[in-house]
This record gives sequence, structure tokens and C-alpha cells, in this order.
Amino acid sequence: MAKTIFITGATSGFGKLWTEALLQRGYNVVATSRKANAFTALSEKYGDQLLPLQLDITDREAVFAAVNKASEHFGQLDVVINNAGYGVFGAVEEIG
Repeated sequence: MAKTIFITGATSGFGKLWTEALLQRGYNVVATSRKANAFTALSEKYGDQLLPLQLDITDREAVFAAVNKASEHFGQLDVVINNAGYGVFGAVEEIG
């Protein structure tokens, strides 16, 4: 049984590299992005091996829902690559 990898921020940079490399090696991949249609080409190429999900990691309930959907789809999650992030800009005194 193939291992299942959950990757946030999978449309660019390291997230995209991990997604493509793991799919090529036969892993099941749950790829998340804020863009709903970001994985069309990969979905066509890898079919059921890829579960693309729209996800905003700042929405706690959406994160839990995505993990549950991924677990239901593949049976379990073996690895999480938490690649997505968000920035906060401003003076340290203003951000607290």
C-alpha cells in the first residue's frame, strides 16, 4: 500500500517540487492550495493518486475538514509537509 503525503502550499516552490516528485515515485498525495483549479494537469496525469483540495491554512475548521477528507479518501495520512505559510508585516511593537 502506497504511503499518503499531505502537502500544504503545493502549487509553487518547494511544495510543488515535493508534490511532483512524490507523485512520480508512486506516493498518494493530498495537495492543497488556495486556488481551486491549481492541480488540473496533475489530476489528469495521476488520477486517483492525487487528491487536490482547496485550503486556506488560516481557517482552522477548513484545515480539520481537509485532513478528515484526506483520511477518508486514502484511509490514513503518513506524512504532513506543512509548506504553506503567511506573512505578517510591520514593526515588532505593532504586531503583538
